[in-house]
Amino acid sequence: MEPKIATSKGVMVEPAPPVKISAKSLSVYYGKFRALGEINLDIYSNVITAIIGPSGCGKSTLLRSFNRMNDLVPRSHVEGEINLDGENIYAAGVDVVDIRRRIGMVFQRPNPFPMSIFDNVVYGPRLYGIRNRRFLEEIVEKSLSQAALWDEVKDKLGHSGMALSGGQQQRLCIARALAVEPEVILMDEPASALDPVSTLKIEDLMQSLKNSYTIVIVTHNMQQAARVSDFTAFMMIDANRAGIMVEYGLTPQIFTNPRNKQTEDYVTGRFG
Repeated sequence: MEPKIATSKGVMVEPAPPVKISAKSLSVYYGKFRALGEINLDIYSNVITAIIGPSGCGKSTLLRSFNRMNDLVPRSHVEGEINLDGENIYAAGVDVVDIRRRIGMVFQRPNPFPMSIFDNVVYGPRLYGIRNRRFLEEIVEKSLSQAALWDEVKDKLGHSGMALSGGQQQRLCIARALAVEPEVILMDEPASALDPVSTLKIEDLMQSLKNSYTIVIVTHNMQQAARVSDFTAFMMIDANRAGIMVEYGLTPQIFTNPRNKQTEDYVTGRFG
């Protein structure tokens, strides 16, 4: 019998959502250093999963493992599996470019390209060979609308993306990720460099996007994790300095009734 799952918004989902990403005995090494140790984690479809834990516990390393961004780090290698819709993305012959299209990434600080707003959004589609101007215009309007930015920039698409405010730049980066039609969006501290008003816009945006995308967010902000996520994973560092998974569950359970004393100490601010 499949489990019933209550999201943090009080909505019953029956049966449990399908698993989109599954990490199985995942370890990540940088040279001889083991950054992650034996991570097992299921990320469910169309919910927001927050990854929390003290600095240096491997949260970002785990996040980057989901779309093989760690491949870009010299001497890094992976043991175990990460399955996307049941297929191991680290298997021989996997198209890494396609994996990174299906699993988009939004970084901690806004990083628009030094080009127009329009060209920022269509950068990915053009890489994939789309040249039809009308089709590109449709992609721009759809992506910027999904990122709650269209009404603010529709009359200045030819202006530099670098001229936008910090919060607008981050939403532009989200639109750029959406333009290639991903299935999963990874967000690494997406609001840490933003003011409270811009942070709220990003959080509201995540809530609207989860209807169409699976979202995984790394955050140091406990209040943010409690506000926006449906599931929360808590990580720590073991005696060998490797990041390990301590507890994973529905966000209300993690924050109000954690099963592990270390989780309780962290979410209540006793350490971290």
